[in-house]
Amino acid sequence: MKRLLIALFTLFVFSYAQGQDLIQLPLDTAVIYGKLDNGLTYYIRKNSYPENQADFYIAQKVGSMQEEDSQSGLAHFLEHMAFNGTKHYPGRKTMLHYLEKNGAQFGSNVNAYTSFDETVYNLSNIPITRSGILDSCLLILHDWSGFISLENKEIDQERKIIKEEWRSRSGAVSRIWDKILPVVFEGSKYANRVPIGSMDVVENFKYQELKDYYKEWYRPDLQGIIVVGDFDAKEVETKIKNLFSDIPKPKGAKERIYYTVPDNKEPITIIATDPELTSTNIALHFKYDPKSKELRHSVQGVYSSMLDMFISHILSDRYSEIAQKNNAPFLDASVSNGDFLISRTKMAWSISANCKEGQIAQALEALIRETERAKKFGFLNSEVDRIKENLLQAYEDSYNNRDKQRTETYSNEYVDSFITDGPIPGIETIHSLIKQLLPQINAEVLNNYFKSINLTDNLSIIVTGPEKKQLVYPSAEELLASIKKTKLEDLTPYQEESLDEPLISQLPEKGKIVKTEESEFGTKTWILSNGVKVVLKNTDFKDDQILMRSVSPGGASLFDDHEVFNTSLIPDIPSIGGLGNFNNINIGKKLAGKSVDVACSITQITQGVNMSSNKKDIETALQLVYLMYTSPRQDKQAFDAYTEQLKNALKNAGMQPSIAFRDSIGHAMYGNNPRTKNIEIKDIVALDYNRMFEMYKECFEHTAPAIFTFVGTIDEEILRPLVEQYLATLPVGDKNKGIKDRDLKINKGKTIVHFTRDMETPKTSVYNLYSGVLDYNQKNKIALSIFNQVLDLVLTRTIREEEGGTYGVDSNVEMSQFPLGQTTLRMSYTTDSSKVENLNKIALQEIKRIAEEGLELADFDKVLEFIKKNHADRIKTNNYWLSIINTYNFYGEDNYTLYLNLVNSMTPNDIKNIAKDILDQDNYIEVIMFPTKESNP
Repeated sequence: MKRLLIALFTLFVFSYAQGQDLIQLPLDTAVIYGKLDNGLTYYIRKNSYPENQADFYIAQKVGSMQEEDSQSGLAHFLEHMAFNGTKHYPGRKTMLHYLEKNGAQFGSNVNAYTSFDETVYNLSNIPITRSGILDSCLLILHDWSGFISLENKEIDQERKIIKEEWRSRSGAVSRIWDKILPVVFEGSKYANRVPIGSMDVVENFKYQELKDYYKEWYRPDLQGIIVVGDFDAKEVETKIKNLFSDIPKPKGAKERIYYTVPDNKEPITIIATDPELTSTNIALHFKYDPKSKELRHSVQGVYSSMLDMFISHILSDRYSEIAQKNNAPFLDASVSNGDFLISRTKMAWSISANCKEGQIAQALEALIRETERAKKFGFLNSEVDRIKENLLQAYEDSYNNRDKQRTETYSNEYVDSFITDGPIPGIETIHSLIKQLLPQINAEVLNNYFKSINLTDNLSIIVTGPEKKQLVYPSAEELLASIKKTKLEDLTPYQEESLDEPLISQLPEKGKIVKTEESEFGTKTWILSNGVKVVLKNTDFKDDQILMRSVSPGGASLFDDHEVFNTSLIPDIPSIGGLGNFNNINIGKKLAGKSVDVACSITQITQGVNMSSNKKDIETALQLVYLMYTSPRQDKQAFDAYTEQLKNALKNAGMQPSIAFRDSIGHAMYGNNPRTKNIEIKDIVALDYNRMFEMYKECFEHTAPAIFTFVGTIDEEILRPLVEQYLATLPVGDKNKGIKDRDLKINKGKTIVHFTRDMETPKTSVYNLYSGVLDYNQKNKIALSIFNQVLDLVLTRTIREEEGGTYGVDSNVEMSQFPLGQTTLRMSYTTDSSKVENLNKIALQEIKRIAEEGLELADFDKVLEFIKKNHADRIKTNNYWLSIINTYNFYGEDNYTLYLNLVNSMTPNDIKNIAKDILDQDNYIEVIMFPTKESNP
């Protein structure tokens, strides 16, 4: 393969220079790819991570674009109906019941989506150890391909659910899209094909219309089967051939048309506003025709895509620098190249910005100014080199961990390949190509390529923002005049500072590891000379990944109530000002080509640093950790820019009904407790940067020694001197400082809050909460987790499926560590006002029924299967062990050793008793937000 790629590259360089034939990419040899005589395409791959599990997908090249006006919403409706009865799994419950009892969950593992040009169904992370499960999942895909029952009574029941889905998703963003699409896609079918469809059609179409649509479009020549997992791939191929070959090849099938998007000589401009939209945005889209399939599947296509990516990243980085300045007209901005909004048949270079309110024209001018600067003066070699380093490192990480990629990575890749006709050469091929192509790219090459990109013609300008009287938007003519004016400006070349100095200008004198001992869970502990504890666990879950988390006591509890908002922003200190001698922008540049990610965090009772790295860059990562603790950089200008961004983000937050709902819930739970209030603009104005800096140091320099936990591909001989250099030299604070008791308890008793709110799309939001205090132990935590998942099943079955009253219920049952043992059972959903009383009655009755009569054994068994499958998956990840070890060493909790024993010892009666324990404490909060006015879609 390596010799083949070298030969391909040599031929590519010659042919690209001579403008000759395209060099086609090979197909990943790990994929079994084929087509049946009836036109059905399949992709199969063996992958053993996670073990004993598989993904099963059927992708359809059918979406809302295949609908006529009278069919608006049928493609999405069909997606729903696939779960309500098929040839081999009749009725609404049969299929899901089978999958759930074998460790799958609806939503998490069993789901689907419908878009403009495709509909995709998935069974993900399905355990396949039991006999027949793999065959049954293939049979489900077979049924979805052409044997969905579409019973009349099920169609009528699903109408109500889809109506509630529409209601739950209708908001400012969806209304803005409804305004934009008819304008920017005028003359194209994309103008009026939002997948959720017309509720008039959904509620009134005749049964046969859906059945005819299904028969016409769900056919093997438009379908792809994707199966990836821990199995014999050749055996699965035989099963697919035997099972799917009996589906007849369609005769006289209707042509599947990919509808085009017309070009526009004159710029298209739309200014779309909404009373509930909270931010102002401007986007410029320069349309062009997509690259041919032959080019996309070629080495030249890879090279072209790389050049596009370089331009996107460099311009986006320049915009990020501007956003850090106080006088920046936008909060953030970026450049991308891809599909033109929702279309598959038009591409676009897109330049967009989240503007400061009232500064749309200024933001537009700033966007244009930088593209013109780049066109005139080009990019710097230093900019190009950074992108080269970052790109190479990203592919190195993927290549080094290629044998430990999760199954979902391949499943998603093959679904995309089928839907878009994209190449799948595999990481080995791409990694080799990247290494050979990157040296050919420099500033001169990129500058010449950028000059060939048309950022003038075929332009669409889209402005979106809040609708309010005092806010005036520029006209289309004014926007175009701003572009024209900016293009005439006398510009200077882009410049950047030298980054030659090291991250740490002067290293401290090394400390020592004074004690080594073997610890729980196969770990090793080093005690350092400064009192810091370092815990190590070497794993092979990834071939090149190291994770670290540090923790010490204190957190937000260290500070009084009046400093709550200063406290909440302490973790942002390094990202605002930077570290050491490098500001936030320059430290990102300094880390080019490094696979490191370091961030500090503060909870109510702890502070610490999270880190991820590969083996090669572990020293750089630990240097950043050292700087996080010792050398946060103070930058008042950057802080002012940051607070200006916060104020702009919050300026219109109150226009969203969801904010009023959230605030009402918070007040019902905690009253006027200052520690639970959400930050407002007046609080941002009152922030004290100097005090925040002092508080940061109090957390990280002056608290008790931290515990550092490392998990992953650890080489102790390499790590030992680095730990002595960067961790054994950290400052050690007051060992007596620790967690202070702050009142964060939920109000007791019964609280009912009902209120109305003006809203553009009327819907009622419901929030119910039971609370109490239970013994904080692992058995209770497991019981609550089971209760939570059973409740999901019950509420989905009753409120969604039987009543058709809501698209979904969000429920959660959990116990906190701080305050210790505080337990909450909450559920929330949206619905129509007329249904609230009945739905709430049913929901509360179901909770009480579990507490008084117990739960159904079938539900209990399903949840236990899922928990055990999930546990078997999680224990083979570094993140899981990082959490387990950290929790054990800091809190003294062993959440691993007895976990499965406790799970297996659970009984339905345990769940009944813990539900009763919560309800018997008689603490209940109900918050319902009604619309001021009702209306129908």
